[in-house]
Amino acid sequence: MAEAKDTCLLYLITPPVIKDMQAFSNVLDEVLATGEVVCLQLRLKDVDDEAIIAAVETFLPICHAHEVALLINDRADLAAQTGADGVHLGQTDGDLASARSLLGADKEIGVTCHASKDLAFVAGDQGANYVAFGAFFESDTKPDASKADTKTLMEILTDWDEVTDVPCVAIGGITPENCRQVADAGAHFVAVSGSVWGHKDGPVAAVKAFGKALA
Repeated sequence: MAEAKDTCLLYLITPPVIKDMQAFSNVLDEVLATGEVVCLQLRLKDVDDEAIIAAVETFLPICHAHEVALLINDRADLAAQTGADGVHLGQTDGDLASARSLLGADKEIGVTCHASKDLAFVAGDQGANYVAFGAFFESDTKPDASKADTKTLMEILTDWDEVTDVPCVAIGGITPENCRQVADAGAHFVAVSGSVWGHKDGPVAAVKAFGKALA
């Protein structure tokens, strides 16, 4: 997932709440069938481990059928247990070395670095497959997220692209209308959630709009 750098690609995050797993699975299959998404992060909040495991068991075959990687937010232990393709770690979600020990060398590990190149360099040195910067814009999905100065974040993307081979993900309030800005600044992936699942024309139309904007 984290090897391509020539084109900015779409990194999709699930809604934090999925009420009907089967209905969502059908929609997910249609979304991934567009070929616009390269990675799906499972980010469920306020659920027990069994719900996360069940979601992985449901979504992993769909992802792999469309050659999309499935990462779990926060939980390296569950990623290892379920055979997911990797984990995304926040700054308070455990250390990268422990996650790598659990997952092995072939799994993907991404790390949230907010607006800090220093955190990103540490993560890269420790073997992260990608780093994530943000939030770039106001986000309905995570309204309490720390939003950095957008100009500063754009400069970080450009600097990062010039000095390292570790891919970077831009996250936070990214839409089909503004994604080109972060792509042109140097983002290798844009992470999106609410702008897809809450799109006025539906999620399939949304990912197609992102694909057109990023092409």
